[in-house]
Amino acid sequence: MFLRLNMAKRVLCRLGQWCSRVFAVECEPNSDPVYFGLSKNPQASLSGEQQTFEKIFGGAKSYSLHICTDDRFQRAMRYEDLKNNLISALPRGSLLDVFSFLPDVKNSLFRGFLIKDAEAIPMFHELVMGSWVNVCTYVQEEDGQWWQHLWSKSEDATEVLVDKYCLVPARMPQYHPSTLNIMGNDVFYSFGDAHKVMEKSVEIIPETKELLELVDQNLTLKRDGQFPVIVIEGLDATGKTTLTRSLTAELSAALLGSPPQCLSPWRQRFDSEPALLRRAFYAMGNYITASQIAVASQHSPVVVDRYWHSTAAYAIATAVAGKVSNLPGPGSEVYRWPSDLLRPDLVLLLTVSPEERLRRLSVRGVEKTREEAELEANHLFRTKVEQAYKRVEDPACVVVDASPPPDQVLQQVLLLIRDKCHL
Repeated sequence: MFLRLNMAKRVLCRLGQWCSRVFAVECEPNSDPVYFGLSKNPQASLSGEQQTFEKIFGGAKSYSLHICTDDRFQRAMRYEDLKNNLISALPRGSLLDVFSFLPDVKNSLFRGFLIKDAEAIPMFHELVMGSWVNVCTYVQEEDGQWWQHLWSKSEDATEVLVDKYCLVPARMPQYHPSTLNIMGNDVFYSFGDAHKVMEKSVEIIPETKELLELVDQNLTLKRDGQFPVIVIEGLDATGKTTLTRSLTAELSAALLGSPPQCLSPWRQRFDSEPALLRRAFYAMGNYITASQIAVASQHSPVVVDRYWHSTAAYAIATAVAGKVSNLPGPGSEVYRWPSDLLRPDLVLLLTVSPEERLRRLSVRGVEKTREEAELEANHLFRTKVEQAYKRVEDPACVVVDASPPPDQVLQQVLLLIRDKCHL
């Protein structure tokens, strides 16, 4: 028992003292989280603060579960497994998101869940008492103070109280805590970093080895061609396909896309995997497309249907919970272009009104990815994607109103290309 208890304390020390962390509970989808910190000693607090804790933790016994490991691959896999198990075991709407983090410290975020009346879940303790899950219970003592009890499990399967902390209010950070883990978890800024995750994914998706062999044999990151590279970005049904085909004919250009066609055999599988693997897969697609651009631009202009802007915008919008204001602000390093990824000469972002986009989608009837389906159903998510698009830098998007008829949009875009690319 003591060996296991000491190990639990060493893990907490290595990952940052638990009592130094701030916690955020997402109580409502479109409102600010409730933030609290921890203290070893009771502190005087306002009645309103205790009422807030009562609202969150009162009633049936509450548990918070936190995936705590500095191994980002294990963290992603364990979080997804736990989430799926809890969703299948719990009534709809009874699972709240919890974030634990060190203020302003990148990659310090541990994602987790808050559950009320977890004792009612069959096999709950066997489900959550793992080596990467910190289990906390919340208790109101006689003086009215709320306490967090941190638990572990001994070698004989007995639950052991590791420590206890008094809940204290914490200041709201400038940006949502989920922004702390975007870099290297949701968005990749180098080929090598995405490649490392893909190498790890071979453990669970053996076919990935074929993809890595394809990449390692054929990838070139150096651009020698002098012809311009024009990227067309935008949400589905903004006219990207029509415009890219028309531009290709007008400019006698090569037409490429991201993700490239060669990734099709693996795309459906990775779309069902945790975000870390999914994002690394699409990052790899950008580098394959970049290699194709490098070759094609030696012979003609190149038109590209989506590129890194799409990968980054969707990933950032998905990773950041809540309101649009929770996104990292303009100028944040999360919007910077990867230093080793081929830069296009011009990026055009097509936009139409939400009503027009839905009208166009209604007549298409094509299969949609999970995120594309959410765009239709979730106005907030759509707005976050659009804002993230517009904040990517070097190169930034040039916004084009794609509401007019296609021939008018084409002429507008040709004028921009002649002005920016001197064609």
